[in-house]
Amino acid sequence: MEPRGPAVHDFFANRGGRGEMIKTPIGLQDLRGRIYAKAKAEPSWRFWGLYVHVCKMETLQAAYKLAKENNGAPGVDGVTFESVESAGRAEFLEQLREELVSGTYLPQRVRRVGVPKTGGSLRMLSIPTIRDRVVQGALKLILEPIFEADFQPGSFGYRPKKSAHDAVLRVRQGILHGKTRVIDLDLRSYFDNVRHHLLLEKIAVRVDDDAIMGLLKKILKSSGSRGVPQGGVISPLLSNIYLNEVDRMLQRAQEVTSYGEWTAMEYVRFADDVVVLVDWHPRQMWLFDAVQKRLREELDKLQVELNEEKSRIVDLARGECFGFLGFDFRRVRTPKGRWMPLVMPQLKKRTELLRKLKGIFNRSRSQPLRGVIEQINPILRGWVNYFAIGNSSRCFSFVHLWVEKKIRRLLAKARQRQGFGWKKWSSRWLYERLGLFDEYKVRWRPATKASPA
Repeated sequence: MEPRGPAVHDFFANRGGRGEMIKTPIGLQDLRGRIYAKAKAEPSWRFWGLYVHVCKMETLQAAYKLAKENNGAPGVDGVTFESVESAGRAEFLEQLREELVSGTYLPQRVRRVGVPKTGGSLRMLSIPTIRDRVVQGALKLILEPIFEADFQPGSFGYRPKKSAHDAVLRVRQGILHGKTRVIDLDLRSYFDNVRHHLLLEKIAVRVDDDAIMGLLKKILKSSGSRGVPQGGVISPLLSNIYLNEVDRMLQRAQEVTSYGEWTAMEYVRFADDVVVLVDWHPRQMWLFDAVQKRLREELDKLQVELNEEKSRIVDLARGECFGFLGFDFRRVRTPKGRWMPLVMPQLKKRTELLRKLKGIFNRSRSQPLRGVIEQINPILRGWVNYFAIGNSSRCFSFVHLWVEKKIRRLLAKARQRQGFGWKKWSSRWLYERLGLFDEYKVRWRPATKASPA
């Protein structure tokens, strides 16, 4: 039997002795930082003594605060944050803590909600109750630093200090450096098909705490016999843990085929979206084939299926393109003869935006114009801020003019006038006086070097 290492609070003792636990409480952020440092320094270490930190009031309060900031719809019990606050937050958390400490805590079933996807299908979200969101959040706060130490550089989804923009930039840099053979993978119903026993085995490699494992089993069982619920607080962390061996394989492939700072391949994973880019040179064709084979082998071990219809092999050198995180990626030649990546918002994303705005305009014909602008401004700001890192100027100009025309049409109808009122209402008046969103600015960091022709 493998010897157990000291509990978390043991190895944080001032002198490191088993009987010399620290006397004063460790702040949650300090605790997370020390867990991460220990996990990073010793990749084979198995942590125990974690459950007590999940049950601490400080951890539960932090988890409640995060859950409240995210807000969200109520679960099956109908309890809202307003009702929790009116009845007493302290009492709510104390009762939850007592259930966790006594082992009587049981998650409630999740509420299933369908969210429309592009193409008419539905994405099923699982909405936990507030009490279950708090428990999942507390568990995540303690487990996250352990597995963050194990996650690979090419994994970006739902991780601290990483974003979709970082993932897009990494893909762009790969294209910039001549990696034009692309494996674009789509995993079929990934979140719904995670095998619980395989996931728990992966967690147990790093966690030797029966209470933690028991709590995880309860949470997973509450959503069904397999899968991690989309909408669960801890689900993103669990989904990253499940695919981490795939990331490890890709990272090893990148390292063993590199020469100094030059790498023959690049990979990026954001949740269940995976893109692998391989160098264009014919001598790397073996690597392109080998990575495809190894990817299938690793996914087969996890019993994860590829969506063959949506997964694609793309050759940017032949003028083909692929989509990732809402952007289309191509390779184009500059006037100076250099090859550069072209990263633009996907047409379907622009169409979705205009359809959403059109719905607001249609529903708001009898409302004051300022009220309409108050509704559309946050939508425009969020959409533009997301796509502002691409070659989005032409797309932004189209949206800019489309929205302005819609506003002018509303003004004209209200005044019973014909046309768009270009002379009557200046653009400056629309943006400065009415406050219509007008920050259509691209903020892409300039490329430092393009690949040779």
